[in-house]
Amino acid sequence: MRRHPRRGEAGRQVTAPSQRGAEIGRRIGVGLMYGLWKPRVLGSWKVPATGPVILAVNHSHNIDGPMVIGVAPRASHFLVKKEAFVGPLGPFMRAVGQVEVDRATADRTAVTSALGVLKDGGVLGIFPEGSRGEGDFAALRAGLAYFAVRSGAPIVPVAVLGSAEKSGRLIKALPPLRSRVDVVFGDPFDAGDGSGRRTRKALDEATERIQKQLAAHLDDARRLTGR
Repeated sequence: MRRHPRRGEAGRQVTAPSQRGAEIGRRIGVGLMYGLWKPRVLGSWKVPATGPVILAVNHSHNIDGPMVIGVAPRASHFLVKKEAFVGPLGPFMRAVGQVEVDRATADRTAVTSALGVLKDGGVLGIFPEGSRGEGDFAALRAGLAYFAVRSGAPIVPVAVLGSAEKSGRLIKALPPLRSRVDVVFGDPFDAGDGSGRRTRKALDEATERIQKQLAAHLDDARRLTGR
């Protein structure tokens, strides 16, 4: 798909992340995730086959993003903190269509890139909790609501379970090799109230609706998987 220039910080042109690169990243993720662990994927058919969609993923371990990239049925572009774009990993992540974001500022370049993904009918991955933690969707930032209301894209909740249960023997920072990680996709839903409003109040209300939906999905995923 053609990459479209848009305006970001200080009017600078921003090129939408590469869809082709994201597909290459998905194929690499398939090999790595299924080669190193044993993903059990449930409900992936619920992800719309075409059109813009937002994957809202809980975040308790660093492999959660790569795991979803590898098991999702469509190529995805994740918003990733700029601190992860270090050394040779930075150019690689950009090449496979991931979006660098500065969490300390209102990063207009990242926002423009993310909206570009959705405008082009792509899949945007977001960790709505903002950073790695308990992975329980207990506290959400407003960014997810903004992207959902602004673009009109449906949200698909995604629960990654088992990635943070144990540390590996060989590499402590990773789950044990060949251990099972469950990835449960939920039913898509709309964050807005149908009015199209993007006021602060509307975004606050949307964030509250999203939090309830995501928490309910996580509860269902835990019951379904026994985790």
